[in-house]
Amino acid sequence: MNHGPSATKKFLAELENGVSRNPALKQALSEETVELALFPPFTSLWRAVEGRSFLPWLKVGGQNAHCALEGAYTGEVSPLMLKETGCDYVIIGHSERRQIFGESDDLIREKTRSAVSCGLEVILCVGETLEERESGVTYNIIERQLLRALVGLSPEETGNGVCVAYEPVWAIGTGRTAQNHEAQEACRAIRRFVAERFGDEAASELRILYGGSVKPDNAAGLLNEPDINGALVGGASLKAKTFLEILSATL
Repeated sequence: MNHGPSATKKFLAELENGVSRNPALKQALSEETVELALFPPFTSLWRAVEGRSFLPWLKVGGQNAHCALEGAYTGEVSPLMLKETGCDYVIIGHSERRQIFGESDDLIREKTRSAVSCGLEVILCVGETLEERESGVTYNIIERQLLRALVGLSPEETGNGVCVAYEPVWAIGTGRTAQNHEAQEACRAIRRFVAERFGDEAASELRILYGGSVKPDNAAGLLNEPDINGALVGGASLKAKTFLEILSATL
């Protein structure tokens, strides 16, 4: 819940300036060897979509969506509305939605299916709390969250319509980051779970992100791991300078 329309406009201008000063990054974004998606609040989505006039490679997504396409759900936003606004993505099951707003696995499944049916690619967030990690049930939690969310999707929808973000709850906003090998082990497990349920092709096509205190000084190491295809950046994305440093780590 940061960056209204004015702050988003300023951020986009700073992003354009930073990318223009980095020819290698500009080329990677233009050739889509690196993909960048921004997820501003609902009130700033139009501003981000407008930014494509000078950032043609920019993808945009919503931070959340309701499972219904329309109806008497005052205050909610449907995936169909996000699609019509110009969104490419939507985040479903973020740990803050699970922890603060009590979203269940069943609700997240309905949201996922609805968003995929509308042509949005879902950033599906999974991850364990510190208590669960210390209890040795990390992979049980990840498998449960993952497979319950994907029930009803085809292998093709899973491989091409979903991008999984592993975000250990204990590393979000705490400054504490999973070690490279810890993040890699969890992401490898996610790919294995998908292969077992949906087949090797879906697992190989699936993009897996790591989220949890991603910063300029740890991004390169995390992104170098074989099963980590990108990053879901939180607080470090609020300042264009810091975000550009993380982007440069993808090269």
